[in-house]
Amino acid sequence: MRKILKYVLLALLLILIVGGITLYIMSRPDVARFSTAETSGRVPVMGAQDAQTIPTINVPEATSWPAGQAPRAAAGLTVQRFAEGLDHPRTILVLPNGDVLTAESQSPPRDTSGIEGAVMSKLMTKGGTGRRPSANRITLLRDADGDGKAEVKSAYITGLNSPYGMALVGDTLYVANTDALLAFPYVAGETKMSGKPVKIVDLPAKGTNRHWTKSLAAAPNGWLYIGVGADSNIGEKGMNREFRRAAVLEVRPENKYMRTFAAGIRNPVGVAFYPGSDQLWTVVNERDMLGSDLVPDYLAEVDEGDFYGWPWYYWGGFVDPRVEPEAEDRRQYVRRPAYALGAHTAPLGMTFTQGLDLGERFANGALIARHGSWNREPVSGYDVVFVKFGANGKPAEALPIALLDQFLGKDGKTTRGRPADVKVAKDGSALIADDTGGVIWRVAKAG
Repeated sequence: MRKILKYVLLALLLILIVGGITLYIMSRPDVARFSTAETSGRVPVMGAQDAQTIPTINVPEATSWPAGQAPRAAAGLTVQRFAEGLDHPRTILVLPNGDVLTAESQSPPRDTSGIEGAVMSKLMTKGGTGRRPSANRITLLRDADGDGKAEVKSAYITGLNSPYGMALVGDTLYVANTDALLAFPYVAGETKMSGKPVKIVDLPAKGTNRHWTKSLAAAPNGWLYIGVGADSNIGEKGMNREFRRAAVLEVRPENKYMRTFAAGIRNPVGVAFYPGSDQLWTVVNERDMLGSDLVPDYLAEVDEGDFYGWPWYYWGGFVDPRVEPEAEDRRQYVRRPAYALGAHTAPLGMTFTQGLDLGERFANGALIARHGSWNREPVSGYDVVFVKFGANGKPAEALPIALLDQFLGKDGKTTRGRPADVKVAKDGSALIADDTGGVIWRVAKAG
């Protein structure tokens, strides 16, 4: 009997040792073989797939900006605090009179039960979000004396539900909450919204609402285009939960009509129209858990009926083996993105540089705020970059160049802030929303 017990104990010990070794190997971070530059541009390197059961987790600890410190601007430019003391400024809208609106927002309350929910909650807290409830407001900032600092800071609209996208069309201000598109009567010069909202349409927010942001752009004809992220990584919770998700939606406010404009786009966050045209562009956060080199986030044109492949395909037709094949193979119809922005860089806000007065180096292109990775070794993003466009209205061959960086600490283990949006101010400077830093930065010509 003692011999049997001894063998049982040895067997259990062996199982524990093997299981521990297996878990250790599975949880080891996948170190990138290619640089962010190599996984960027019009023809990025496509690394080998490394399907993961446990994702690479590499989240820098969020700290705050010490007094007198700021991110680094490109040569010949200066950076200063346009506004500070904000509660997670996520997006920016510059109004015709020069006033600036910023949506102070975080994700709505999440289900933190279970292992996945608890892990995500911990990672978000470490990365600087989720430490307190969303402010759920839009704040108005005004620099009346032109010194590059907002001396007026007013709660313009309160009581919202994780607001994100904003667009002004005529005298109507549209605000995209996480669950609905609202319309407010806009009166120039007001520091507090006096009118009441009208709901235009409901927006997808059921399930986990994993990708909660609802970005917004207005077309020249007044129709609205809303970027809606997937409720999952690769549809693993069932594609029935992805109705009108992983898509750009078209809304016609005059009759409250909504339809899917383009699909297969995992998480289209920033959306904007190329100046002087009706060509819509978006920046997209691609899928996770294929390794540190895959998949590149990207910048893409969006036309009616486009299909960018999610969840079955990525980058124009590469097959994701983790996803059950489509009943009807559409691989030949997958559109390839125009420009890669590096693997896991998490591009959020974008704007075109019309009206920007930062010199010829930053003329005719797109500015993109890369929020930064949580699942790549080494980390990537944590900067604002410029992508040059050619005379044909498409990205040029050149790689992105940094407008503003060093949000990440020198050790790569901490952040002072995380860029979330970028817009062009009325005076030609660039305004950058620093989500976890609570600052709106202003980049202008030196002197």
